[in-house]
Amino acid sequence: MALKATVFKVQLQIADMDRHYYHNHSLMLAQHPSENDERMMVRLLAFVLNASDTLAFTKGLSTEDNEPELWDKSLSGEINLWVEFGQSDEKWLRKAAGRAKLVTLYCYGGRSVPVWWKNSQQALERYSNLQIIEIPEDAVKAMAKLVNRNMDLQYNISEGQIWLSDAEQSVMIEPVLLKAAQV
Repeated sequence: MALKATVFKVQLQIADMDRHYYHNHSLMLAQHPSENDERMMVRLLAFVLNASDTLAFTKGLSTEDNEPELWDKSLSGEINLWVEFGQSDEKWLRKAAGRAKLVTLYCYGGRSVPVWWKNSQQALERYSNLQIIEIPEDAVKAMAKLVNRNMDLQYNISEGQIWLSDAEQSVMIEPVLLKAAQV
């Protein structure tokens, strides 16, 4: 029998001073059986950093379709933002860059990220609509400690720093831009 996804109820309060975006979101976030808490929290962080009325999670890990796990589509069906996670290969990112106006890859994984970036950088530099952001390992581990089935989280973003907090603790996250998009 196949394992089912675990569903999390998430209340987000976002105060993004960098983008002047101040909004509350109520999400039902499904965690695939193969996904750990760290990866799920990186997905949630990506949602917060790109939050809009049209940003949506897709079927993600549970499907083999050619779509990202998180995207922002226009009403006419154009993909404005395609979000990927981990240390994707060049072939997959090339496909995404050909279909979307902007592709953002959120890398995490500690010491493996610099090795992956060294091996991939030259091939990925040619995609002008691709940006790559690393989430430091200590921040990923700290975010994972906030996981519970009903989360009420506040994200305050200013000058590239993110303060994530719940009722009991807070985490500072400083993403590292590995590659900027030229769009």
